[in-house]
Amino acid sequence: MRELSEHILDLVYNCIEGGARSVRVAVIEDSRADRLSIRVSDDGRGMDEAAARRALDPFYTTRTTRRVGLGLPLFAAAARRCGGDVEVCSRPGEGTTVSGWMRHSHIDRQPLGNVPETIVAAILSAPDIAFEYHHEVDGRCFTFNSSLLKEAAGDLPPSHPAVAQWLRAHLAEGIGGLGRLQAIGH
Repeated sequence: MRELSEHILDLVYNCIEGGARSVRVAVIEDSRADRLSIRVSDDGRGMDEAAARRALDPFYTTRTTRRVGLGLPLFAAAARRCGGDVEVCSRPGEGTTVSGWMRHSHIDRQPLGNVPETIVAAILSAPDIAFEYHHEVDGRCFTFNSSLLKEAAGDLPPSHPAVAQWLRAHLAEGIGGLGRLQAIGH
């Protein structure tokens, strides 16, 4: 994965596969702390303590279609390369939260990528899931809730071209309005 938005999408897909009815994504960029944090949480099946500990092991997966699970270990490696880490907190029947953080200015930090397109892909892949996205840059915030999309779309499905176009524009404007912290090479 070359961009952090790809990690976010992978984490969201884990939530969907975990039976989530709601998913929350938060990206926080803080120049004073030189920190970029990403948190993805859901209300899905969750995991027991042992499974949550093993979730960062690339040779552990709950999927039956393959024997490795690289998404979380790759996200953890990306964070650790940049002076950060990843934490998985989960409870059976209550859901899971994955929190990652890293030095924002680190030369090896992956670019954030196309977050609006990532959020659109997540929403269109599971339109029945309540989805919330929060992005903060040095205290300036943008929050999007999929209930806003349902309200704006009326009877049209999220996959309708006009609705998807509105969603892309709304997200791009909201996230773009925050400004971006710049790091060397990004």
